[in-house]
Amino acid sequence: MAAQGFDRARPETPTDIRHFRRALAAIGVLQLDFVNVLIPAHFLMIWSRLGPYDRGRFEAFLYDSGEHTEQWAHEASIVSSSDWPLLAHRRGEFKPWKNSPLNKMPNRRAYLSNILDVVKTGGAATSNDLPPVAGQKRKPGDWYRSIPRCALEHHFGTGHLAVRRRLKNFQRVYDLPERIIDDEYRCESVNKNDAERELLKKASVSLGIATAHDIADYYRMAVRDAEPRLQELIEEGALHRCRVEGWSEAAYLAMGAKSPRDIPGASLLSPFDPVVWFRPRAKRLFGFDYRIEIYVPEAKRRWGYYVLPFRKGDAITARVDLKADRQDSILRVQNAHLEVGVDSNSTAESLAMELRSLAAWLGLDDVQTKKASVFEKALAAAL
Repeated sequence: MAAQGFDRARPETPTDIRHFRRALAAIGVLQLDFVNVLIPAHFLMIWSRLGPYDRGRFEAFLYDSGEHTEQWAHEASIVSSSDWPLLAHRRGEFKPWKNSPLNKMPNRRAYLSNILDVVKTGGAATSNDLPPVAGQKRKPGDWYRSIPRCALEHHFGTGHLAVRRRLKNFQRVYDLPERIIDDEYRCESVNKNDAERELLKKASVSLGIATAHDIADYYRMAVRDAEPRLQELIEEGALHRCRVEGWSEAAYLAMGAKSPRDIPGASLLSPFDPVVWFRPRAKRLFGFDYRIEIYVPEAKRRWGYYVLPFRKGDAITARVDLKADRQDSILRVQNAHLEVGVDSNSTAESLAMELRSLAAWLGLDDVQTKKASVFEKALAAAL
C-alpha cells in the first residue's frame, strides 16, 4: 500500500502539480478506462490518493506538460514519457486486431501512408477529421470501429502517431511523436532485454513486494519472459527474493520498499487500480475476491454493475455499486456489501464520509442508498 502512495494522508488542497506528479509516480501505469457510469476509472485512481482535486488542471498536466504520454503498457495507459523507449519493442511487434477492417483493405499500405501524410501536413487529427471510407457491411449486433479510426489506432500502436490530448467526449487527438515526445526519449534506443528488465524493475517498485506473476502482469508480460530478467534484477541488487507467510509462490521485495507503521485514511478504489487489478494478488493480500460484473447479465450479478472496493487503512472492508445520476444530481449506492469479519458501523461511517466527499466533487447534491441489508441500513444512517 505504501508503494502505491497510500502511506500519506490526502493533502488538504490537492491542486499542486507536485501532488499529481507524486501520485502518478507511485502508480507508474495509469490504466485508461472511459466507462462513465460514475467517472472514468483513471480519474478515480487519482481521487483515491489525493481526494477532491482539480480535474481540468490534472488533464492539462497529463497532456501539456510533456512528462507523460499514452501507450499500450498494462492496457491502454498513461505512462511517463521516459517509458517511450522502453516500450519500443512493443510498438515494433504491434499487429492490428484480427477483425480490423484494415486487414481486408486491398490498398491498405497506401491508405495508411496517406493518413500519416494528412497528419504531417494538416496537424493533429481525430478520426472525424479524416474522410470516411466505406467498410464491410455490419451485421446486427456488430461492434466495430470506422476505418479512419482503425488507421489512427494502428499508427498509435506502431508508434508512428502519439496522442496529443483527449476531447471532452474522450476521443483521442493524434499527432506525430516528434511534436509530442521529447527527443531525449524519442531518439533513445534500448534493446528488448534491457527494456523488459527496466519495466519489471519499475513494476516491482510500484508493488513493493510481489510474486513473479504480480510483477509480470504490471506491464502485461509473460512470466516465462519475466523470470530471467527478475533473476538479473536480483543479481544487481534491485530485488530481494524472499518468502511471505501464506503465499505459495516466492516473493520479490523491491530495494528501498517502505514498511510504515500503518496506512492512514480510507478511500474508494477504481476497478483498475493496481492495488486490485490483478485479481489473484487482491485475493492473496486482502482475502478480497473481486470481479467486475459489467458484462455479466443483470440476473446473474452477485455484487452489481460497477462495484468499487472500499479501503480502510490497509484492509478492504466493503464494496459498493455506484452510479452518478446526473439528471437528478444524486450519487446512487445501488448495492453495498460488507466484507467478512469487518465492523459494520465503523466501516459505514468511513464510507459515508467518502461518498459525501465524492458526490460533492462530482457536483452531485445528494447520496442515496438502498436499505435492503443490515450494512446498507447502517450506511443510510451514517449518511
